[in-house]
Amino acid sequence: MLLLGIDLGSSSVKVSVIDGESGKCIASALHPETEMPIQAPSPGWAEQDPEVWWANLKVALGDCLGSLGERKKSIGAIGISYQMHGLVTVDKDRKVLRRSIIWCDSRAVDIGDRAFQKMGKDFCLHHLLNSPGNFTASKLAWVKENEPSLYRKIDKIMLPGDFIAMRLTGEIRTSFTGLSEGIFWDFRRNAVSEELLKYFGFDVNMLPEAMPSFSVQGNVLKSVAAELGLPEGIPVSYRAGDQPNNALSLNVLSPGEVAATAGTSGVIYGVTGEKKFDPLSRINTFLHVNNSESQTRLGVLLCINGTGILNSWMKKIAGAGLTYKQMNALAAKVKPGSDGLLVLPFGNGAERVLKNREISSSFAGINFNIHTPAHLFRASQEGIAFSFRYGLDVMKETGINPEIIRAGDTNMFQSRVFREVLSSVTGTVINLCNSDGATGAARGSGIGCGYYNGESEAFRGLEIVGVTEPRKSFTGVYEAKYSQWKELLESI
Repeated sequence: MLLLGIDLGSSSVKVSVIDGESGKCIASALHPETEMPIQAPSPGWAEQDPEVWWANLKVALGDCLGSLGERKKSIGAIGISYQMHGLVTVDKDRKVLRRSIIWCDSRAVDIGDRAFQKMGKDFCLHHLLNSPGNFTASKLAWVKENEPSLYRKIDKIMLPGDFIAMRLTGEIRTSFTGLSEGIFWDFRRNAVSEELLKYFGFDVNMLPEAMPSFSVQGNVLKSVAAELGLPEGIPVSYRAGDQPNNALSLNVLSPGEVAATAGTSGVIYGVTGEKKFDPLSRINTFLHVNNSESQTRLGVLLCINGTGILNSWMKKIAGAGLTYKQMNALAAKVKPGSDGLLVLPFGNGAERVLKNREISSSFAGINFNIHTPAHLFRASQEGIAFSFRYGLDVMKETGINPEIIRAGDTNMFQSRVFREVLSSVTGTVINLCNSDGATGAARGSGIGCGYYNGESEAFRGLEIVGVTEPRKSFTGVYEAKYSQWKELLESI
């Protein structure tokens, strides 16, 4: 059997097909090759049109299936990974009512802070394991307050992955992990939080039916199968947000294991068997994909919004005509510490780890006689690695203290400079694996449809393709540099 994975990001949609028996990826495509647009009607806002997601999915899927030829008839299940925390609204006819308010949109920060105070810190942290913050529930409250006529038309709300599943199957459903990422879940009662719904004045019927991440959640409609070139009736048997899915793709499923990614945003995601929270809500706890009634599995998530997007911005500003590979090569020629140049990467909305402050990005120590574009490239990667260290120190307070971090061989982890800085400044070994979000979603679909006899079978073909260990010659340099970086951050 072949297994198909869809990874809906904020930059592109990627589709991959793996051979279920070997676990090897046999076809892959993404669209667009340039980044999907993000609309910002006001400062701090970020929106995308769900129909654009669907259009890009069709192109990526067409390219992927085209390379398979007749083998596409052997596709037996579909898994979906998606950008977390977005809000999609539809009416009774399943028509999208407005552009999706996506993960890096900051408009609902004040609403979430107000809810945290009025619902009570003790209740929020012990029952929700988070403050309502800037998550999906708070974004829906913003719509209720600011677009009341549109709000009255809403029949169902969805996460981005739920929307893709709806278009494929005609069913409006979500996952238990999805409810927790929207801050709708009461971890003590193992149910939707009645207190949160009551506080915001939400009708529980606006929430889709929830199912386990690994389960058959609908089947591809005949009309959609004809439109997409897929076999009719394929089950959609897995869905998860991009970060729990990244952990799954790297076989990070047990307490103590840690995954990382560095796409548009950067994340360290650790698995725990205990219901823990950060008293300052700088990191977040959600249900992991393999959580069940008999087994507590939660994901503790650190998110840095300004990660790959800083690298992308740097490419536009100082790397015109260069590829990322060429930028990385130039960065490698600059000595550690970038000759005194410091970069704070926080320029992509409110940062949770900074208590939802939006401090923007900063550059310090620029010397016009010394610094070149290569210095900017390296200092940016150092600044991103330092922000990971800053957040990891917070995670250690909740018991997440990794010796090994697993990451896919993709995005910024393809940069040797970034891996060396991150490993040396955090004191961790980085295992690079031949995996990404789309292949992870494909593996998840095989678990969900019952093709695999247990989770271990799903990771045939997953290999470590590179190991980066802390370099003693770098550790002292980066520890001193990190102290300067942290001092700059705290001064702001």
